[in-house]
Amino acid sequence: MNVLVVEDDERIASFLAKGLRSEGYGATVARTGDEAVAAAAAMHDGLDLVLLDLGLPGKDGLEVLDVLRRRHRTTPIIIVTARDTVHDKVTGLDRGATDYVTKPFSFDELLARIRAALRTSEQAGSAELAVADLRLDILTKVAWRAGRRIDLAPREWALLEFFMRNPDQILSRTQILDHVWEYGFDPGSNIVDVYVGYLRRKLNSPGLVPLLQTVRGAGYRLMPPGAR
Repeated sequence: MNVLVVEDDERIASFLAKGLRSEGYGATVARTGDEAVAAAAAMHDGLDLVLLDLGLPGKDGLEVLDVLRRRHRTTPIIIVTARDTVHDKVTGLDRGATDYVTKPFSFDELLARIRAALRTSEQAGSAELAVADLRLDILTKVAWRAGRRIDLAPREWALLEFFMRNPDQILSRTQILDHVWEYGFDPGSNIVDVYVGYLRRKLNSPGLVPLLQTVRGAGYRLMPPGAR
């Protein structure tokens, strides 16, 4: 799940992005209204939710809200702002915001509101991914294989989602790092191999056909049994 964080305060933007990534979400940060509109356009169908501040340089938050709502009609948009009057809240919701959170806020509460917004959006109907006998609920972040529940750590969940959205495709370590970890992570690290190992042990129970395949010199891929 990819979240666009629109926030001009560097400290708050960094806090939100790091917190979201630690929970397995992808996070893109825009610091101005114009950057937000451009980032949303670049993400296109890959945009799952927006956290939107109102006090922005350039286009203000309400202008950005108007543009995003026209172009992304069903994408949940949660306003996160210091503006806390009833008039501000009513205006934001009437202009198309899904929810309204005032600063300061509890990050745990914000996460709950994100989950609620995703559940009630039109995207919720496609909230489950399935490859062969493997299923992943992208809202509850729980997987099942052959009917057995598999609990996943945040990075494991994000890694599995990436594989399940790209079945049969060879994914390089660099692609995985860029998608699952923050940009700038040391490409020489073995973190991808370590987490693929964790995931493989959870998915490949005795008696089940292994799904995660190592492609020597290229990366990894999720191979449904019938594709072999």
